[in-house]
Amino acid sequence: MRATLCAVLLVAVAALSGCTWMPAWITPYKLDVNQGNYVTQDMLDRLKVGQTRAQVKTAIGSPLLADPFHANRWDYVYEFQRQGRTLEHRNLVLYFVDDKLARWEGDEVPPSPIEVARNGGGDAAIDKSLSTAPKTGEKNFLREWLEKMGWWKP
Repeated sequence: MRATLCAVLLVAVAALSGCTWMPAWITPYKLDVNQGNYVTQDMLDRLKVGQTRAQVKTAIGSPLLADPFHANRWDYVYEFQRQGRTLEHRNLVLYFVDDKLARWEGDEVPPSPIEVARNGGGDAAIDKSLSTAPKTGEKNFLREWLEKMGWWKP
């Protein structure tokens, strides 16, 4: 009875104290964040010097930044974050003269999804170094605790 009461009190104190007592290795889940315009090589292949702004929007979409102080420049920015770390950051800048596309410059763009699938990429290309899932045969904290209590048989 006394052990049950101590366990209930311990759980109640832990619940009321929030996460302030949690060890540093327990962190909240962070979502993968895709921000901006994802421009691929096949989208860039549709661009041609002399296209109007409307044709450019049709080819690669609206720009993320259309600066009123630089009306002849469109910026396409893309950033991908996983668990708070930036894994990919790309910039593409288009320049217009007399409302016609004059030139573009920027970072190397990724191949189209069709090309990635054709080359056997896809899941193999994902960075799995940030995975927090236990590896095969590796025990996590909960499983070790359950084994010590005798509630889990290996």
